[in-house]
Order: sequence, then structure tokens, then C-alpha cells
Amino acid sequence: MSNELRVGLVSISDRASSGVYEDKGIPALQEWFAAALASPWRMETRLIPDEQPVIERTLIELCDTVGCHLVLTTGGTGPAPRDVTPEATLAVAHKVMPGFGEQMRAASLRYVPTAILSRQVGVIRGRSLILNLPGQPKAIKETLDGVFAAVPYCLDLIGGPWVETNEAIVKAFRPKSAIKPTPS
Repeated sequence: MSNELRVGLVSISDRASSGVYEDKGIPALQEWFAAALASPWRMETRLIPDEQPVIERTLIELCDTVGCHLVLTTGGTGPAPRDVTPEATLAVAHKVMPGFGEQMRAASLRYVPTAILSRQVGVIRGRSLILNLPGQPKAIKETLDGVFAAVPYCLDLIGGPWVETNEAIVKAFRPKSAIKPTPS
């Protein structure tokens, strides 16, 4: 088994996916991960419209076919009629992880009162963790800074690779009983 973390980054935007404006979600995610991760990782990126069947197919492909351990979506989590990312994410979930949605909103509430409008969710599909993030680069960073400490241990528990972080950006938390696997 490879110790490389495979991360799926999915930007969900009708206008960016049709070329009306440049996507800023994937570059913001790439920048955050480049600074935050100390262990090997690679990414798969997708830029798709706010269409529930397309989102569902993309999440399934990244989890089941590509084998991403972590899939992060950006965009489509508000109350607007076209915001269907949480519905698509829940439709492909095997387990819901409500603590992630709660903590993502709590982290964002430190910056903006409109964080209560977010419907972000976290779920497990097979051996993949899927998290819905906001769409704006500043909010993406604030949210990841607020929740990522729990992600490496969650990945441990579902069979993913051991993830080391750059503690100057985010310190991964694991209980003392968590044992790093020995290289085989």
C-alpha cells in the first residue's frame, strides 16, 4: 500500500466550469495543501457545474475509481436554489460525520455571521473522507485551519495513509494510543 495521500479537489461552480470566470477554489486548496502537508501527497482536480448528478458521479469516481483518501469540494453549500453540493454528498455517503459540518460552521462563525447559512457536510464513502468547503479562497483557508487537525486521524481510522502535517500551519491531533504504522 502506498503511503501517498491521494486528495480529490472538486470546485463546483456553474460560471467557473463554463468559463465565465476563473476558478479560485482549486488554486486555494492547492496552496493550502502545499503549505500544510509534510508527507507525500498528490491531487486529482475537477471543475464541474452545480448539477447534483454530475457532483454525485464525480465524488463516486474520485472515491471508488481514482482511490482518493480525501475529497474536498468547494462551492455550492449555501441556501441558493442551485446550491446542491450537500445533497449530492449525502446521496453518495456510507456514513455521515456530523462533527465536521458543525466544526466547519463554528470555525467560519469566528469570521462572518453568515456562516450559519452554510450547509457543509462531512461524510465517509468506503475508505474516503469527503468534506464540503466554502467557495471563497479566504473562507477555504479559515475552514481548513479550523478542522484539518482531525482529518489525519479520521483517515487512519478508515484505512488511509499516515498523514504528517506542517505544524506551523496545522498540527494533526491523534490520541496517544494511535500508532504510526511501520514501513513494510
